[in-house]
Amino acid sequence: MLEAVERKIAQYIAELEDPDAVALYRRLPAGKRLRARLILTIAGTGLPAVETAAVVEMIHAASLLHDDVIDDAFVRRGEASINALYGNKTAIMFGDVLYSKAFHELVDIDRRIARVISRAVVQLSLGERRDVLLGERFNPDREAYLGMIYQKTASLIEAASEAAALLAGKRPEPYRIYGRNLGIAFQMIDDLLDITQPSEVLGKPAMHDYEEGKTTLPYITLYEHLDEAGRAKLVALHGRRLRPEDQAWILAKMQAHGVLERYYAEARELVEEAMALMEQEGEPNLEAIARKMIERNY
Repeated sequence: MLEAVERKIAQYIAELEDPDAVALYRRLPAGKRLRARLILTIAGTGLPAVETAAVVEMIHAASLLHDDVIDDAFVRRGEASINALYGNKTAIMFGDVLYSKAFHELVDIDRRIARVISRAVVQLSLGERRDVLLGERFNPDREAYLGMIYQKTASLIEAASEAAALLAGKRPEPYRIYGRNLGIAFQMIDDLLDITQPSEVLGKPAMHDYEEGKTTLPYITLYEHLDEAGRAKLVALHGRRLRPEDQAWILAKMQAHGVLERYYAEARELVEEAMALMEQEGEPNLEAIARKMIERNY
């Protein structure tokens, strides 16, 4: 089902008539193609759906290129990132190329689709900026963090689901909610895996998010349960290289206060709401995609 999307992306890149762009694109790991899967599952495999899926995946790839530069990340899905291989300037400019080509193709699909997706890209960009600002210091505000992950991650998944529903002539509202819940839960599970999974599975060091200055919800929840001394220690570790004993202390405190179980339950609740909506719409395949979201280990 995804092969048509891969061919369409390759076609769009080839149309640039730039061998360097083609070579750079081939170095990008494909990833899960979650957004493309959603679009094809909701709207079928006709040409407009394939084109929309290709455009959305190009936008997502562009955002990751910029994200790696912002985060000084040298590994992406277990492989060297473009900025690690060719430098920040190349990564930023190639991200701009992908954004530009995606929007060039988007305007020919459907005006409604273009508006939905372009609105999400604005939110994505605002979310990137908000993520940087929140990372400047320890952030104890869970609503601020949830707002950021909606913008940075969930908005494009939400838009992919809504756009697909519009293409298929389906009611967009349930699919919009489904995509939003799925996107927020997707990031929540990522946050959880960053703490619980070993580096061999993640393709990056465990607890790397906290070392980068990202105060994800598990750390915010832990902060809420710690005494004054514990809070001071947690804040002092923010944005620093964590020693094994620091990691062990954080994990032990999270386990003692049931943080990880509570956090997983919050993500599951969002996914169960999404699955219930799709059951009402007669979309068992979308139920399955949502279920896999909380059962993954990377």
